[in-house]
Amino acid sequence: MRGRRGRPGLLGLAARTAVVAGTANAVSGSMQQGQRAKAQQAADAEAYRQQQEAAAQAAATQAAVAQALAAQAPPPAPPAPAAPAPPAAPAATGADAMIAALERLAALHAQGILTDEELAQQKARILAAG
Repeated sequence: MRGRRGRPGLLGLAARTAVVAGTANAVSGSMQQGQRAKAQQAADAEAYRQQQEAAAQAAATQAAVAQALAAQAPPPAPPAPAAPAPPAAPAATGADAMIAALERLAALHAQGILTDEELAQQKARILAAG
């Protein structure tokens, strides 16, 4: 028997169409998968960038708060005399108590328990009593 020449038959045409359609489907699926992967990478990169910006902003805010608290902190206590005279001892005890009270106030203010106004009122009360 002799093979056909010329145009393919109906079965050959259907087979060729199926091969072309299958190839197109495979290529299209691969492209969609690649596009999804790229979009996911871009979203991950953006989320990471936002997270880094938030961390940097939090660090800057924390540094600013620490600097503001340092500026509001009372000056360091003067060094105690090496050998206080006996009459000066009661005065030093009162001064030590005042300094300790002021330090406690500063700690409460740094923790956010006292507002600026409350701190100023309490400092004035302690200094007036001393």
